Amino acid sequence: MAKYNNILRQRGDIVIWLSNDAIEKWYEADRIYDGTGAPKLYSELAILAAHEIRQIFKLPLRQCEGFINSLFSLMQINLRCPDYSTLSKRLKILNLNRLFYRKSHPNYKSIKAIAIDSSGLKCYGHDEWFEENYQLKSKKRWKKLHITVGQHHIIHTSELTDQFTQDVSMVDKLLKPIYEKVNHFSADGAYDNDRTYRTITKKFPSADIVIPPQKDAVYQSNNEFYCNRNILEIQCYGRMGWQKRRNYGRRNNSELAIQRYKRILGNRLNARDFAR
Repeated sequence: MAKYNNILRQRGDIVIWLSNDAIEKWYEADRIYDGTGAPKLYSELAILAAHEIRQIFKLPLRQCEGFINSLFSLMQINLRCPDYSTLSKRLKILNLNRLFYRKSHPNYKSIKAIAIDSSGLKCYGHDEWFEENYQLKSKKRWKKLHITVGQHHIIHTSELTDQFTQDVSMVDKLLKPIYEKVNHFSADGAYDNDRTYRTITKKFPSADIVIPPQKDAVYQSNNEFYCNRNILEIQCYGRMGWQKRRNYGRRNNSELAIQRYKRILGNRLNARDFAR
C-alpha cells in the first residue's frame, strides 16, 4: 500500500529539466541571411518543446511564454522562450508527424481487435452548463477527432475533421495504415452503414464486424452479411445477449482512449485552423 501511495504522489511531482543536447540546439546554429527577412532564431526543437509544455499545462501562448521563461530563470539557464507570436507562426508550419505504432512496438504484432470512434473538440463557444445557467444561446464551433484503438489501449490512427464530416466517411482513411491481421472490429451505431461493412470486409476479410444495427432495422436480402447477422442475433438473443456473445464490450477501448485524451489535453482545441 505504501508503494502504491508513493506512485500516486509522484504523479503530482513536477520535475522539468533540459538535456545538454537540447540546450545546445535551442537556437539555430547557422542563421542564413538571404535578404528575404529575419532568419529563424529558434530551432524546431524549441518550438516543439514549448508546444508540449503548453499542452500539458493547458496554457495560452502568452502565459506559456512567461511560464517557460520563469522555468529557465529558476534553472539558471541562459535561454529565452520564443515569444507568443513566433510560437503561433512556427506551429503552423511545423508539420508534426503523427506517431503510428508499427512492428517496432512490442504489442503491434498482437493486434486482434480494433475499435473505432469519434468525439467533438470545441473550438469556441461556452459550455452547456454556462448556457443553461445563464440562459444564453451562443454560437458554437467544434471539430471531430476520429480514432482507432487496439485491445492494448493504443491509438493506432487518428484524423481531425470539421464538425460536418460523417463518421462513416473516415473509416477507409483510418484503417488504411493498419497492416496487421484483425479478427474483431467494433463501433457504435453511427457506423451502421453498408459502406462501412464493405470497407472493413475488404481490408480485413476474416474480421468479425460487431456494429449494433438501428432499432428499426430489419432483415433485407440486399443488406451486407454482418448487418443481417447482427439483426437476426439481436432478435434471437436480445441486444444485451448479442453484445455479450459478440464481445461488443471491446468498443469501450475507444471510449476510454477519448476519455484519457480529454482528461490530459482537454476537450477544447487551442487553435481554430487545422494547420495549427
